[in-house]
Amino acid sequence: MTATLASPAPPTDDRRWKQVEATMRRNGFTRHALIETLHTVQDGFGFLDDPALRYVAQSLRLPLSTVYGVATFYHNFSLKPQGRHSCVVCTGTACYIHRAQALLDHFEQVHGLSDGQTDADGNVTLLTARCLGTCGMAPAVVFDGQLAGDVDEAILDERMKEWTTS
Repeated sequence: MTATLASPAPPTDDRRWKQVEATMRRNGFTRHALIETLHTVQDGFGFLDDPALRYVAQSLRLPLSTVYGVATFYHNFSLKPQGRHSCVVCTGTACYIHRAQALLDHFEQVHGLSDGQTDADGNVTLLTARCLGTCGMAPAVVFDGQLAGDVDEAILDERMKEWTTS
């Protein structure tokens, strides 16, 4: 007789957890389901909070440190709620040489946001990525999922104006 481990209960009774469970079930509740499962959680809830990470770890029978490590390694995952708009500044070598740090400094000085922060109105979240793989476009920035190259402070200010007045 083999013992079957019971699946943990979802953190809440929210129906979106059914989609997360379906992702894990489709992958046989195995280790290789982790990234897809984290994407499903983030797509459904907007970010990965502590209860979600614990639930995924228990369901996939993985150490919490492994799940947390994956969630923090990839810049596509967020552990905090995000603003309605996102700005991801590449900080890879080519972008850094082409003034990425100046863009981040400008963002902080003019708009009051540092890496990982969301403005008080919940409009904009500023993030950084170690490399977007678009070195020929340096400095590269992703505005709401759309890649832009050769970005300068004026382009940042223009985008912020669009986002905060709409």
